[in-house]
Amino acid sequence: MRPYKEISFKKETHIKFLLLSLFLILCFMISFALGRYPISPLELIKVLSSKVILLKTTWPAEVETVIFQIRLPRVMAAVLIGAALSCAGATYQGLFQNPMVSPDLLGASAGAGFGAALAIFLGFSKYSISTFAFLFGLVTVFIVWIISSRVKTNPSLGLILTGIMVGSLFSAGLSFIKLVADPNNELPAITYWLMGSLSAIRLHDLFISAFPIFIGLIPLMFLRWKLNVMTMGEEEAKSMGINTKVIRVIVIACATLVTAACVSVSGMIGWVGLVIPHLTRMIVGADFRVLIPASMLLGASFLLVVDNFSRLLATQEIPLGILTAFVGAPFFMYLILREGNRL
Repeated sequence: MRPYKEISFKKETHIKFLLLSLFLILCFMISFALGRYPISPLELIKVLSSKVILLKTTWPAEVETVIFQIRLPRVMAAVLIGAALSCAGATYQGLFQNPMVSPDLLGASAGAGFGAALAIFLGFSKYSISTFAFLFGLVTVFIVWIISSRVKTNPSLGLILTGIMVGSLFSAGLSFIKLVADPNNELPAITYWLMGSLSAIRLHDLFISAFPIFIGLIPLMFLRWKLNVMTMGEEEAKSMGINTKVIRVIVIACATLVTAACVSVSGMIGWVGLVIPHLTRMIVGADFRVLIPASMLLGASFLLVVDNFSRLLATQEIPLGILTAFVGAPFFMYLILREGNRL
């Protein structure tokens, strides 16, 4: 018979998962209804249901256009990107045993930003910009991995330091592109892309980005129990039969793929992968079997809420990177003041 504490813990965890799931569903439905063109909940349910069952059309044609052409891609993108960045952040923090780690640790965001800026500077199309951002994000981390492989004594520290160095180089390259870019057309486009937004995402973009994101997320979900072992230290993990080198390569590759894919479609949205894993850890604990899926639920809800504010707070849409910084930085300062001795 299982101990009472274990049964109680599992029941409590299930309840928390249920609440996080219900909160995500609520945010999802509200996000469809909000906007310059308001849609009532009943009308929303009817329109969505009409794609599954036969219903008499009693709503204007514009309602379907707004829901399926504008809000559906945006809402789905917020869910996917919020969940993916949160998962990548929680994974990196566990792998490197460092609470200050975020998905852009190894320079993926800096490389993606440079790639996107280069494509905009060269006058390429929207899809080429996303492709350049994605490829440069992967190339950056590959360079980091090659250089850090020369560090034998402390591989994790070597990765972190190399990531900072290579990321700084690409950031310098980005600054140079902004310096020589046309201040009337190219510079504003580069600046706006770097601040992050979901306004230009369409279903086609979502399908393209979802493929690499899911390729990265699925292995991380299956390997999350091994992250618990990895947090015990290199020697302890090896003594329990874990091939730490292989696991590290797989986890970094998957988290990098996820991060690069997210940045390529939405621009640089900071703080999600840093703050959400901390908040989730306060709710469900540090067990990665629970922490990673819970972080994905909370991260998706968080980005939905932030995106709703970005659409409604002002007459002109506010970039997501600005709002996530306004939310993330104060929360992180509160976290440090409250639990600094445990970070």
